[in-house]
Amino acid sequence: MSSPAATRSQVLGLYRSLLHHSSKFAAYNFRDYAVRRTRDAFHAAKNETDPAKIEALITKGKEQLEVVRRQSLISQLYGGEKLIVENPKNQKILRKH
Repeated sequence: MSSPAATRSQVLGLYRSLLHHSSKFAAYNFRDYAVRRTRDAFHAAKNETDPAKIEALITKGKEQLEVVRRQSLISQLYGGEKLIVENPKNQKILRKH
């Protein structure tokens, strides 16, 4: 069993890695979904105190990290045109309307 400090740093590292790799999706909708899903999942589990459940959540998070890494790489290889909401020049136009 790991200490609470080690578990906390492990969870924070996993959270940062998931956010980092989630933000690498080429498609805006996938990127936004992955970041939002990561934040929601960690927020939902932030008050968990059962060590067995915490270990299970960490294991699941590591599995999800591998999926996100793989999928974000694939999306970068086959990325398409950016959406209008992703172009900084269009932000002013979108705000006016």
